[in-house]
Parts: sequence; C-alpha cells; structure tokens
Amino acid sequence: MQPGQPSFTALRAAAHRAQHQTLDGGSIFADPVAGRILGQTPESVFGEAGDSPSRRGMRLLIAARSRIAEDVLAAAYARGVRQYVLLGAGLDTFACRNPRPDLTVFEVDHPATQAWKRERLHAAGLAPKVTFAPTDFERETLAEGLARAGFDADAPAVFAWLGVVPYLTRDAVLATFAFIAAIPGAEVVFDHGEPRSAYPPDQQVAAEARLAAMRRLGEPWITFFTPAEIAAELTALGFSEVEDFGPAVLGPRFLGTPPREGPGPHVVRAKV
Repeated sequence: MQPGQPSFTALRAAAHRAQHQTLDGGSIFADPVAGRILGQTPESVFGEAGDSPSRRGMRLLIAARSRIAEDVLAAAYARGVRQYVLLGAGLDTFACRNPRPDLTVFEVDHPATQAWKRERLHAAGLAPKVTFAPTDFERETLAEGLARAGFDADAPAVFAWLGVVPYLTRDAVLATFAFIAAIPGAEVVFDHGEPRSAYPPDQQVAAEARLAAMRRLGEPWITFFTPAEIAAELTALGFSEVEDFGPAVLGPRFLGTPPREGPGPHVVRAKV
C-alpha cells in the first residue's frame, strides 16, 4: 500500500459496486454514488473492458454482501441501535446515502486508504456525515482507534466487516470478534472463504489459481474457515446467533443461480 492510495482490493471492490449499477441496474444493491466516488471508469481499474462470468460472479457477490449488511443495519436500527461501524470501509458509500440522521457512522481503515477516500469524497462533491477513525493496527488496537473517535462500547452497534477477513491472520480476526462480542447487543456481518482443502479435487486447481493471483497482487488471502469452524469460534466468543449465507443461500436469493451445496464464499451475520 502506497501513502495516500487505497489498497488494490478496496479499489476493485468499489469498481465492482459501480459496475453493478450500470451492468445489472443495481438489482441487488442500489448505490447511486458508487461511480462518483470511484473517480475513474471501472474498466480502467480492471485493465480491460467487457464482462466475464468470473467478474460477474464477484460483482454480484460484492453487491450481495453489502445488501445483507445494510439489511441487518435497518433491522437493528428499528430495534434502537444507533451506531454503525464499517471496518475496513474502503470506498464504501453508505455514509453518503444514510437516510437516518440520528445514526452515527464510524469508518475504520488504514490511514493511507482513508486519506485517499477523503480526497475522493472532496473531488466528487460528497460531504457525508461520518466519523473517521484512521487506525494503524501495527501501532494500536481497534478498541483504541474507536475510543478515540468517540465510539460508545457500552451501547449496541452493528459492524460491517466486508472483504477483509481473508487478508488478516486468524489471531487478528478472532481478536476483532472478541472485541465485538464484548459489546452488549452488538451484531457483525462479515464474509470469508473456505480453505482449498474443503474443495473437491477437480476444483482445487481453480482454488489455487485464485490464491496465486492474490499473492501476485501483493494482498494474499491467508485466513479461511469452514462453516463449522467459524460457527464454533463465534459461539465460543459469546455470539448467540450465527446466520450463514453460503452458496446454497446466496445463489437463489441474490445471484440468480440454483442452490449449490459444497464450499464457496460465505457471508455471515452474528449477534451477541
């Protein structure tokens, strides 16, 4: 990551959200400012024009995980929750679209990515009501970064942690879940992949190719969970509800594909 620049994966996720509006009509997740904050064409981010089945699949998955997170937030807000925390916010635009003036939105991210985002917001003429919490996890904890920003750890909150877990160590992931689990009434939405060993032999070559591609980009995937593993970890930390949106659910509900058994991407909602 270069000073003043976002991570490559944060940029690609934003490009996928922007293309979802133009190529899919925002059918899963409407984000009218996704293209504005990106500041360039999605094609320039991907380095090529056109579409492909693999890119479409990733685009719809990214739209689906954002939709799930914001649906969970809406339900929590109706129960009285007034704090929303975007962990690894990247170029997420919820704060620009937030229809709830009494909801406090915190964005936690690496200082370099957050500085770049603030430049993009200014250039796009966007002025969201948001509390930035730049946090360098090599020097401080999530608890310290949020406390400095005014987060109330004694009040319930929804955390969205999208597109981040695979890039962190298992210890760092579980430490974050432990922090969230200590907040009364907290809820988190996150996504994760399954280890290559969970795939049948005929799919392991493709799984390894995806891992190799991320290593070449300098942002490798290093942490994976099976559904049983993550459910057990979350339960042990004190989460009382764990809802798994795996391939059997994501396909028919969001992606326009039949239910599929077996390994794949997962979006998980967990509530204390």
